[in-house]
Amino acid sequence: MTDTALPPATRTQALERLRRFLPHAGRDYAAQRNHDLPGHPHVSTLSPWLRHRLITEAEVLEAVLGRHSLQAAEKFVQEVYWRTYWKGWLELRPAIWGDYRAGLDRVLADGSLTDRLAQAEAGQTGIACFDAWMQELVATGYLHNHARMWAASIWIFTLRLPWEAGADLFLRHLLDGDPASNTLSWRWVAGLQTKGKHYLARPDNIAKYTGGRFQPTGLVTDAEPLRGPDAPKPRPAPRGDTPRPGLKTAILLTEEDLSPGFLLDALDGPPVAHAALLSVTGRSPRPVAPRVLDFTRAAITDARDRWSDRMGAAGPLTDDPGDILTWAKARGIEQLVTPYAPVGPAATALSRLDRALAAEGITLVRLLRPYDASAWPHATHGFFRFKEAIPALVAEL
Repeated sequence: MTDTALPPATRTQALERLRRFLPHAGRDYAAQRNHDLPGHPHVSTLSPWLRHRLITEAEVLEAVLGRHSLQAAEKFVQEVYWRTYWKGWLELRPAIWGDYRAGLDRVLADGSLTDRLAQAEAGQTGIACFDAWMQELVATGYLHNHARMWAASIWIFTLRLPWEAGADLFLRHLLDGDPASNTLSWRWVAGLQTKGKHYLARPDNIAKYTGGRFQPTGLVTDAEPLRGPDAPKPRPAPRGDTPRPGLKTAILLTEEDLSPGFLLDALDGPPVAHAALLSVTGRSPRPVAPRVLDFTRAAITDARDRWSDRMGAAGPLTDDPGDILTWAKARGIEQLVTPYAPVGPAATALSRLDRALAAEGITLVRLLRPYDASAWPHATHGFFRFKEAIPALVAEL
């Protein structure tokens, strides 16, 4: 995924990428997945579409396990569940997102960092591999997972820049930018997520897995992990809401989940209308990359086009919760049903909307997808404990 053209933000494109990847999702992926090569031939590159659930995790897992055994596809299955685990982990500890945003505000207010941050973001550090990854990130909205870890490590331990600013850069530019996966992965590299365990990029590792494209020198390969407070104890996993029968109902989509079939199946009748709330600019106090905005808006439009015959009359696509309130009142909506949004900008926007709707006697129903309801309660500790639940979770698909 190195083409700088914006990829089609459609379910059709997601299904085509899945079809091409399926033969390689087993032992080929396990053997080659760490190689960061031009065109990214050894990974699925499905993450931008999965991020918005134009195609769901369950669909991808079912397709892969319909072709490969769980043992053969174990590494790929685990990668899908990593994203699920991170969402669940942050959902059980939402204060971590608030702490990250507060830390970012402090960093951005520190004028002494401005020039160094600008140099790193522009890929002008003189570290060839890092500069190339920064330029690829900005140009394409994508980076190989191994390159993300290397770049984060160099940012934190060699360039000695605040991890929050690096996480913000990624979240503003990645088409698959996800508050949980991005924030917690940067914390993991820094040594904050798993206390005492950090990730240091090694020149020999970079040379090996980039096919010799890069032979970096001058990287810090011996550093202490960053220190920070212990993570809060997990709260109970959310259960979501239940729609009430007999009410005039509309659907509200967000960029978090664009496969609304499970919502429609939970209703006692067809909705009268639908709208969409876009929250991408809430990813950062700084401007989000135009290609991220364009991809997300196109993804929502694709979902609305595909589901329009089941979701009722089309309402606004807006980034202002106030517009949704005005529309709902004008339509006489009694309950607005939306997929449960995990911690992040969409959840924040929905909370604002919920308060405004409640003041007008309108109920916001946040319906939890069964896939999340099954998996998130297992995200109480590290991934390796979560991993023990994967066979049972797969069996539920």
